[in-house]
Amino acid sequence: MAKKKMKKGLKIFIIILVVAFVVAGVLISLRFFLNRDKSVQNTYTVNKEIYENVIEISGTVSAAEQQTLNALGDGTVMGVFVKKGDSVKKGDILVQLDDSDQVYNLEKHDYEMAKTKLTGSPRDLKLMETQRLALVQKIADRKIVASFDGIVVEMDAVEGNSVERGEKIGTLVNIDYLTAEVEVPETDVAKLVVGQTVILNFNASSTEGRGYVTGWPAIGELTSRGASVVKAQIRVDDYPPEILPNYSFTGKIQIEEPVENITVERYAIGYEDRKPYVILAKTGEKKYVEVEPYGRNYVKILSGLNGGEVLLQAGEIPKSGSAAGRNRQGNRPSGGGMPPAGGGFPGGGMPF
Repeated sequence: MAKKKMKKGLKIFIIILVVAFVVAGVLISLRFFLNRDKSVQNTYTVNKEIYENVIEISGTVSAAEQQTLNALGDGTVMGVFVKKGDSVKKGDILVQLDDSDQVYNLEKHDYEMAKTKLTGSPRDLKLMETQRLALVQKIADRKIVASFDGIVVEMDAVEGNSVERGEKIGTLVNIDYLTAEVEVPETDVAKLVVGQTVILNFNASSTEGRGYVTGWPAIGELTSRGASVVKAQIRVDDYPPEILPNYSFTGKIQIEEPVENITVERYAIGYEDRKPYVILAKTGEKKYVEVEPYGRNYVKILSGLNGGEVLLQAGEIPKSGSAAGRNRQGNRPSGGGMPPAGGGFPGGGMPF
């Protein structure tokens, strides 16, 4: 009987000892994890972002000036003085049509005028002078002349071939600058100002083009999509050399100059004597900064940081059960819009 009691007591002792070891192990582990959590600090990276207030546009560019070279009458091509790619000056003769009939008619008319001066009446002479102007113009019409300084981008005339009145034989363009007409939604028309900067991205080039708004009509149009728009005109003086008229682009009209914002989560900001400060994670240095609210859980850095710095947590984070704690990583204003007002300061807002 005594042996049974001894064995039973030993068994109880062993069980108590095991339980004690387990409890001790749990307490030690709990203490370790609690201490470890206290030693780990959150870090926050200071962000640099660009806010833009723009109107998105797209379209195709056109030459500053364009002349379609058409034959002004039937005839044979007697001379072609330029080829595709040639630069020409205003007034240069590009193509000459046979004008022998027109020259003959003018010389015959001049002969008749000379006789009229001797024997005819002043009224007859006046009529013949007017008729002479028409004959001179007919000779001029046998020449195709450049209307402005430009580049021949198309030339189909061949010496010796016949052409018909109105037939297109070439194209001349002035590409000192380019132009474009772009659709602006009715909701954005009030933002337009003549001279606003326009930035273009061309499908055919990796280099941006730059221009400006030159005007828009005082009436809107309805697109095939049922949208009301105003077609604004832009001029592009700075563009890549490989861009030609009728090339396509996407771009933006800058309503305001881009604004650079430096932001960080508000929990990286601490306060000492009402002055905001941060702690640099790399060195542990405390640095005073100027801030203002930027959304619900962010602040804008006005001075003291340049962006890219990694900061230690200096502000108080609300408990995880609160709405603010659940949203600690969210509610940052998007890069394309103005930040919402209010909020943004730890522990109840700005210190007093």
